[in-house]
Amino acid sequence: MAPRRDFYEVLGVARDASAEEIQRAYRKLARTYHPDVNKDPSAEEQFKEISEAYDVLSNPETRRRYDAFGHDYRSVPEGVSPEDFARARAGGGGRRAGPGGTSEWYVSGDDVGIDFDDLFGDVFARGRRGTRGWGAIPGADQESEIELTVEEAYRGGHRAFTISGPGGSRTVEVDIPAGVTDGQRIRLRGQGGHGTGGAPSGDLYLVVRIASDRRYRLDGRDITVDLPLTPWEAALGTAVALDTPGGEAKVRVPAGTSSGKRLRLRGRGLPNPRGAAGDLYAEARIMVPRTLTDEERALFEQLAATSTFDPRRGP
Repeated sequence: MAPRRDFYEVLGVARDASAEEIQRAYRKLARTYHPDVNKDPSAEEQFKEISEAYDVLSNPETRRRYDAFGHDYRSVPEGVSPEDFARARAGGGGRRAGPGGTSEWYVSGDDVGIDFDDLFGDVFARGRRGTRGWGAIPGADQESEIELTVEEAYRGGHRAFTISGPGGSRTVEVDIPAGVTDGQRIRLRGQGGHGTGGAPSGDLYLVVRIASDRRYRLDGRDITVDLPLTPWEAALGTAVALDTPGGEAKVRVPAGTSSGKRLRLRGRGLPNPRGAAGDLYAEARIMVPRTLTDEERALFEQLAATSTFDPRRGP
């Protein structure tokens, strides 16, 4: 497995970049690689990488830990200094330049799955012998991804998931809030790594990934769905029943609707427990019959002979 890229490199910013520079870089990249805009097969993975980098570097606390511990920032227990972390890992890697001209230790290859209890065991042991007073060490936070359908993200609910980690697979139960978005983290207190010396366990963070859906396209909390229409429905106007993640909705199609027109249903997107819900957009797609009966053909020929409309010249 290829090593993970540095988050600053992912966003294309310097390590001393300001919060505003990080935000601008993220917005620019998100507009380029969002799967709803970029249809390249690799765009979705690039967008996830960009979103993860921004989530970490836009938060001052996680950015501080990332600067100190790199991609191990969630796994290193609180109270461990970058110097002790480097010494503990010295046997498994090398030294490279870190932020501010300092140095940090790394392990070559894929770092995922390292048992930090084993890694820091000798260091903790020295503390218990009096070489250094470590005391109780809280458990490390852990992270795993869970995949939801658009409907599950809309409704929320209680779910059980099997996740894999250094100690093997286990099942966790989680209450999913209605309206979770792609990349959102759900915190399960005390379900991360075990603490030592009577200290509490860390937390488990479940990162939501919403599966792609042929019916629904997401942009944040907004949902876009195709609305197939016959030529006469589009020309004359109509009311159409439309399936949405929240159930059936009626869409009023105004007369003279062309393909590509987006009809907005306010508040019918993903719910938002802290504010306004997203909107649902029904995007008109005018469909024609693949085969025509004799009567249908005659009517279309009559329309063609009667109408002066030319879409290539406008109305």
